[in-house]
Amino acid sequence: MNPTGYREVPERGAGLVCSWTAGLPAGAEPFVQRVVPDGCVDVIWSADGVQVAGPDTGPMPAALRPGTVMAAVRFGPGAAPPVLGVPADALRDARTPLRDLWGGAADELADAVAAAESLDARREVLVAALRARAARMEPVDPLVPAVVAGLADGSVRDVADTLGLGERQLRRRSLAAFGYGPKVLQRVLRFQRALALARSGMALSDVAFAAGFADQAHFANEVRALAGEPVRALM
Repeated sequence: MNPTGYREVPERGAGLVCSWTAGLPAGAEPFVQRVVPDGCVDVIWSADGVQVAGPDTGPMPAALRPGTVMAAVRFGPGAAPPVLGVPADALRDARTPLRDLWGGAADELADAVAAAESLDARREVLVAALRARAARMEPVDPLVPAVVAGLADGSVRDVADTLGLGERQLRRRSLAAFGYGPKVLQRVLRFQRALALARSGMALSDVAFAAGFADQAHFANEVRALAGEPVRALM
């Protein structure tokens, strides 16, 4: 069951992962969605304006009121800072009005999205606006893909050595790009990899090994730490 009517559309380019829409019917009961860390940053339009969500380090409740509709764009790890104009750690574990970052330009974007005739059209307006802004901004830190790829299989020291950086410099640049230091980023990416495997139908006893956890107890503890509930509740 999908009580929020959540629908996701894959996106490519400009650092985007997907765009999405969600809504809660006017006659429904209020609903709270648990959002778990994924290393991403979402730019979300609703009737209240546009806000920026994440990156998170733990579960975050997202309350939906009856009659709420939302359209949003999700940036992959490390992709949002050039577009938003602030380092990612300034947004960590926060829900920030876009107006705080862009001033009046955020109000103009909110009005343009609201003027579209349907929720899908609003999503498309938001995607187009953020793509256009991304094209005008500085490129993503070139460290981003190398860190994401390196942390999938290696240690933080291995990644720093490969990039020719000291661990302190790697941490500083990772905080600005991802909102996390590399050790936390590795935990979040490993958690998401495990969650995808579990949702694909892989036995949980095999997921722990395949995703890179020391053992099943380590897997269970990390899921509870990052998501606040056992993995079966997330499937």
